[in-house]
Amino acid sequence: MTTMISKSSKCSRIMSRKALDYDQINENVKKAQYAVRGELYLRASELQKEGKKIIFTNVGNPHALGQKPLTFPRQVVALCQAPFLLDDPNVGLIFPADAIAKAKQYLSYTSGGLGAYSDSRGLPGIRKEVAEFIGRRDGYPSDPELIYLTDGASKGVMQILQTVIRGNGDGILVPVPQYPLYSAAISLFGGSLVPYYLEETANWGLDINNLRQSVAEARFKGITVRAMVIINPGNPTGQCLSIDNLKEILRFCYQENLVLLGDEVYQQNVYQDERPFISSRKVLLDMGPPISKELQLVSFHTVSKGFLGECGQRGGYFEMTNIPPESVDEIYKVASISLSPNVPGQIFMGCMVSPPQPGDISYEQFLRESKGILESLRKRAHMMTDGFNSCKNVVCNFTEGAMYSFPQIKLPPKAMEAAKQAGKVPDVYYCLKLLEATGISTVPGSGFGQKEGVFHLRTTILPAEEDMPAIMDSFKKFNDAFMDQYEDQRGYSRM
Repeated sequence: MTTMISKSSKCSRIMSRKALDYDQINENVKKAQYAVRGELYLRASELQKEGKKIIFTNVGNPHALGQKPLTFPRQVVALCQAPFLLDDPNVGLIFPADAIAKAKQYLSYTSGGLGAYSDSRGLPGIRKEVAEFIGRRDGYPSDPELIYLTDGASKGVMQILQTVIRGNGDGILVPVPQYPLYSAAISLFGGSLVPYYLEETANWGLDINNLRQSVAEARFKGITVRAMVIINPGNPTGQCLSIDNLKEILRFCYQENLVLLGDEVYQQNVYQDERPFISSRKVLLDMGPPISKELQLVSFHTVSKGFLGECGQRGGYFEMTNIPPESVDEIYKVASISLSPNVPGQIFMGCMVSPPQPGDISYEQFLRESKGILESLRKRAHMMTDGFNSCKNVVCNFTEGAMYSFPQIKLPPKAMEAAKQAGKVPDVYYCLKLLEATGISTVPGSGFGQKEGVFHLRTTILPAEEDMPAIMDSFKKFNDAFMDQYEDQRGYSRM
């Protein structure tokens, strides 16, 4: 009898499903997709292990592609990480006086150095510096109590989306092509993505009529649209929004009672002079009451982009405008669950918003380094756009801002048939072939969303300036050979 019970119990354990078996885990986790680290990236990592040289242009990771860290922020953080250096009588021989003073200032903000938790919103002293930066940028004062420091902008975006989305009946307007953080996070939190398509032929411009149509279609399906995302400058599309664009968007959100989520992490990455970066907040406040007092806005920024490029340090912030105090308290509560954003990332944020000023010992070096990075990125934006447009069946808008090119690849029918036979989406097939042939790791446009029957890829403009001609030459040789292989004798129209 005992043996029979034992066998039955063993059989029951084998038959029962465990909580972390694949078919038992949260369906929203399975629905979430993140193409930037998807199939192409995994294949590139395999090839790298096999000894192939890989150029990882799939993610905006400046230092991984050779961008040098700015000296001043690293000096400040080094001293904060090793405060005993400040007691060394020779510290002034190695570190400049302004970096020493800054490190002492930041350490005084903490309760026990960088190893101690900060307030869940971030160190008050650094939030004050962020508020002063925003005030200088926009011409309007900012309240540090409405600024939360986060582990990169992505964590802030996810926290706000989690707060807005109540269930799958809630929709978020997201530009398509879009950065996959938004589609992934909306899936994860059980919401519905409501796409609005950017117009490639109008330099990835935004059409308000398209927005209205997207909202109407969503409502017809029973979806309550609650928020709108803008990415300015655009990722992956690289466009910069004009003041008129921003006013239209703000009026639309006001009319439709939507909270606007302004992803402005590339605000330092602008490569033309016709449309400089202007924050959503500045335009909103310039418009005056009642909209400036009523429209809810959350803006995001980071140390990962711009001339810092400190992706691995995970420093970011979000600022809330016209959010009720009770809701702010709830956001604070959720932030408190994670105890504290990482403190070194907060120090980098402080250095970004409060850099050396004219007359400071480190100012000339800081200016030379930061200006050199942005000038080189501007050159690389032109080199990459021109390179793509010299290729057969490839059309690319100029990268006005951010860190990416997003060329359209006009695939011949035979290439699409070959992709189907291989069980791949056409642009995934193309990007895999590109990776195998050249070692260039990109992201297929299908990972960002695109119109039916249109194909793209995204690549960063971050490879070193001196390497860019060889990379673009390698791309052109592959692409033109690929097109020749799959075209019939009649050819395939570039337009």
